[in-house]
Amino acid sequence: MKRGKSATNPVPGIRQTMSDLHIWTGLLVGWFLYAMFLTGTVSYFKDELSQWMRPELPRQAEVPDPAVVAQLVAAKVQAISPGTSQMSLRLSDARNNSVNVFWRKPNEKGRRAFAEANFDPRSGEELSARETTGGDFFYRFHFQFHYMPAFWGRWLAGFCAMFMLVAIVSGVITHKKIFADFFTFRWGKGQRSWLDAHNALAVFGLPFHLMITYTGLVTLMAMYMPWGEREAFRTPQQRQEMSAQLSAFIQPGKPSGEAMPLASVEDMVRQAQARWGQYNVSRVTITHPGDAASRVAVTRGEASRVSMSPQYLLFEGSSGKLLEVHDSVGAAAETRGVLYALHLGRFSDAVTRWLYFLVSLAGTAMVGTGLVMWTVKRRARLPDPQRPYFGFRVVERLNIAGIAGLSVAMTVFLWSNRLLPLGMAARADWEIHVFFIAWALTLAHAMLRPARAAWVEQFYAAAVLLALLPVLNALTTDRPLWTSLLSGDWVFVGTDLMLLALAGLHALIAWRVTKHRGTAAKPRRDAAAGARDMEGARA
Repeated sequence: MKRGKSATNPVPGIRQTMSDLHIWTGLLVGWFLYAMFLTGTVSYFKDELSQWMRPELPRQAEVPDPAVVAQLVAAKVQAISPGTSQMSLRLSDARNNSVNVFWRKPNEKGRRAFAEANFDPRSGEELSARETTGGDFFYRFHFQFHYMPAFWGRWLAGFCAMFMLVAIVSGVITHKKIFADFFTFRWGKGQRSWLDAHNALAVFGLPFHLMITYTGLVTLMAMYMPWGEREAFRTPQQRQEMSAQLSAFIQPGKPSGEAMPLASVEDMVRQAQARWGQYNVSRVTITHPGDAASRVAVTRGEASRVSMSPQYLLFEGSSGKLLEVHDSVGAAAETRGVLYALHLGRFSDAVTRWLYFLVSLAGTAMVGTGLVMWTVKRRARLPDPQRPYFGFRVVERLNIAGIAGLSVAMTVFLWSNRLLPLGMAARADWEIHVFFIAWALTLAHAMLRPARAAWVEQFYAAAVLLALLPVLNALTTDRPLWTSLLSGDWVFVGTDLMLLALAGLHALIAWRVTKHRGTAAKPRRDAAAGARDMEGARA
C-alpha cells in the first residue's frame, strides 16, 4: 500500500505554498517595510524639505554661476580655517539654495575634526540657520533606522528588502488573475475590499516595486557580500583604483611643506562647464590648499544621466593644470552606478520625481493594506472577535502604531522643527528624539484603546497635525503661504500645499474607518465552501 496524503488532507499546490510564503514574509517584516517605504517616499523631496526646515536661508530666485560661487566660497573657507587639509563644496542648484561645505579642522582628530556650514552663494558669507538634519533624517532612517549602529541598521534593511523581493515574486505566482484584479475593486465588502485594494496597488507599481527593491539591495551589495571585492582588490593601489571607480571624493594625502597659493578655482570649474554644461557641476573638493601638493576635483552633476558612477576632472591646485579626466568607469562599476541612480532617482526632473513619489506612495499603501488584511481576514474566523488571542492583538496594535502612528510621529518631527528653541543644545538630535517619543506614545495609545477607536483617533490626530503645520509655519516664520505665493517661493508653497493634501488624505481614511461596520463572525460552513473562499481570498 502506497504512502501519501489522504484525500481529506491533499498536498498543497504551488499557489497555496506561494500564498503562505507571501503572507508570512510580508507579515514578519511588514512594519519595517512600511517605515522604509514611507520614509523613502518622502526622501525623493528631501532637498526641498530641508529648505522648508531651514526657513532662515534666503529664497533663491535663480541659480548663480557655479564657477563664481566655487571661487567665492573656497576663498571664504580658507579665511575661516587657514591650514585646513581638505574641504568639499556642494554647490547650490535648482533644489538647494545654499552652498553646503564641510572641511577638516587643522590639528584635530576624530569625529570633531570636521566642521560644516552653509554659505550664501551670492555673497559667500556664512549663513546662520537652525540646527536640523532636515529631510536627511528620513533618508537615513529609510535604510539604517537611526538609533541602531549604521552597520546593523543596513543589514536589517537588506534583510527586509530580501523578504520584500520574495513577497513580490510569491505574490505574482499566487494571483493567476493578477491583471484582471487591477480593474476590480469592491467598496464596503470588508476583507474583499482590502484584498482588491492590495491587488490593485501591487499591480499598479509592480515594475517599480521590483526595481526599487532589487536596486536597494544592490546599493549595499559590497557590505552584504564583501568577499569578492576583498579577493579582487588586495593591494592599497588596487583599492585606491576601486575607490576612484566608485567615488569622486579624493583623500588629502601628504602635503609637500612648500607654500604655494591655490590657482583660480573659477577657471577649473569653467573647464568642467565647457564639457558638461554651465549648471551641471555639483561639487568641488580641494585638498591641501596653499600647498604645492594641492589637488582640486570638480565633479559632474547627476542631471541628464541615469548613473551615479563618478565623473570628475582632477587638477593640480597650485597651477590649475588638468591632471586626469575621469569620464568613464568599468562595466561592473557602471552597472552599479545605473542601478544606484534608478533607486535614488536624483537624475530626475520634477515630473519624473513626482512619478517616483506617487508610485512609491502606492507601494507604501500596498504594504499597509497587506498588514491590515492579515487582521481583517483572521478576525472573521475568531470564535469571539471581541476577544482575540494574544498574537492577534500584538499584530493589530503594531499595525496601528506602525501605520497611523508613523504618520503622527513624522508630523510631530516637523512640529518640533518649528517649536524647539533655536539656541537649544543638540537641537537636531532632539528633533529626532521627539520623533521616537511620539511614535512610542502612539504604540502605548494603541495598546490602551480599542483597536477601531485607536485607528480613528490616530488618523484624525495625524490629519489635524498636518493641517495645522502651515498655520504653525505662518506664526513662527516670515514665510507664510500667502507671502510665499506672492513672492514665488515655490518650495514653501509646495510644502504647505502638500501638508494640506496629506491632511485631507488622513482625514478621509479616518472617516472611512469610522463608517466601516466591520464583519460579524459567521457560522462555520462546509469544507468545500471554505476551500472556495480560500481560493478567492489568497494574497
